[in-house]
Amino acid sequence: MNTITIRLSIMMFLQFFIWGGWFVTLGTFLGGTLGASGSEIGMAFSTQSWGAIIAPFIIGLIADRFFNAERILGILHLVGAALMYMMYMSTDFAGFYPYVLGYMIAYMPTLALVNSVSFGQMTDPSKEFGKIRVWGTIGWIVAGLVISYVFSWDSQQGIADGMLRNTFMLCAIASLALGIYSFTLPATPPAAKGTEAASLGQLLGLDALAMLKDRNFFVFFASSVLICIPLAFYYQNANPFLTEIGVENATGKMTLGQVSEVLFMLALPVFLNRFGIKMTLLLGMAAWVLRYALFAIGDAESGLFLLIIGIALHGICYDFFFVSGQIYTNAKAGDKVKSAAQGLITLATYGVGMLVGFWVAGQITDNYAGDAGHAWQQIWMFPAAFAVVVLVLFLLVFKQEDVKADA
Repeated sequence: MNTITIRLSIMMFLQFFIWGGWFVTLGTFLGGTLGASGSEIGMAFSTQSWGAIIAPFIIGLIADRFFNAERILGILHLVGAALMYMMYMSTDFAGFYPYVLGYMIAYMPTLALVNSVSFGQMTDPSKEFGKIRVWGTIGWIVAGLVISYVFSWDSQQGIADGMLRNTFMLCAIASLALGIYSFTLPATPPAAKGTEAASLGQLLGLDALAMLKDRNFFVFFASSVLICIPLAFYYQNANPFLTEIGVENATGKMTLGQVSEVLFMLALPVFLNRFGIKMTLLLGMAAWVLRYALFAIGDAESGLFLLIIGIALHGICYDFFFVSGQIYTNAKAGDKVKSAAQGLITLATYGVGMLVGFWVAGQITDNYAGDAGHAWQQIWMFPAAFAVVVLVLFLLVFKQEDVKADA
C-alpha cells in the first residue's frame, strides 16, 4: 500500500466514522434524551434528504468550477465540527433541529468530494477505489463498536444518564480532525474550471429524464423511490427499537449490517451475471420484507437471533437493490447521460423517496406510541407490507433484461 493510498484511506475512514458515530443512534438520542416525538425524529432524519437535494448545487456550482475539492472538503468539515458541537450543547428539539439541518447540508456534499479526491489520484479507479472505499465502511463499524463496547453510551444506564449526547462531541472532534487533515491531501483542481457553466437541469440529473420513456427503467425508477419508504423505517427506528426492547450494545450489534454489506458486495457481480438484474432486484426487495417480519416477531431474549438475522440482511437489502440498481442505471444510460442518470436516481431515492419515507415513519411511529413504549410489532409490519406491494408490482411489470456486471 503506497503513501497516497494510506492517506486516502485515512480520509475515507474518518468520513464514515463521523456519519456512523451519530446517525445510527440519532433516533434513540432524540427520543430518550430530548423527548422528541416520532414526527420530530422523522424531521431530524429527513435533513439527510434535504442535504442530498442541495448537495448537487454545492458540488456543481462551487466545487466543480472554482475551488480544489480537498479545500472545500476541509472547509465543510470544519463547519460541520462547529455545528456538531452545537448539537452536543442542545437541550431540546427546537434548538437541535437547525443545527442538524445545517450539518447535513454541509456533510452530504462531502460524500461526493471524498470520491473526487480519491479518483483524482488514481490511474485505474476500477481496481483501486474499492480498496480505499472499504475503509469508510470500517470507519462506520469502528464508530458503532466504540459507542457500544468501549463507552457503553447506548446502554439503558447510559441513555438515562444522558451519555448518548457524547456521540456528537466524539464526531465533532473527528470532524475537526478531518477538516484540518483535508488541507494536507493531494491537490484536486476543479474538473470543470473554464468550461461552460452547468445548467440547473444538468446539476439535478434532469438530462436523463428521457430514460423514463423506457418502460422497464420507469418501473425500476418508481420502485426505487417507493422502496425508500421501508428503508427510512430502518434508519429511523432500528436503534430506538433495539434499545427500547432491551437489546444490549444495540449500536455495536448493528455494525453487523456493514460487515454484511461488504461481504454481499463481493457476491453481487457473480449473482448479477448468473441470475440477471430482475432476480437480483427482487431478492433485494424480498430481503426488506423478511427483515421487517423478523423485527416484528423477534425480542431481546429467545428471539434475539431473529433480530440479528434481520440486521445481517442489510447486505442483501442494500447491495442487491440499490447497488445493483446503480449498475442497471449505468448500463441503461448512454455515454452522454451516465452521470446525469446516476444523479437523477440519487435525487429521487435519497432525496424525494427518503424524505417521504421519514415523514411516513414518523407518523406511523407516533400512531403506535404509548406510555409503556411503542407497539413495535405493528410498526414493523407496515414497512414489511409496503415492501411486499412494491415487490409484487415489480415482479409483474418489470421484464427481464441482460445486464452484466464486471467482477
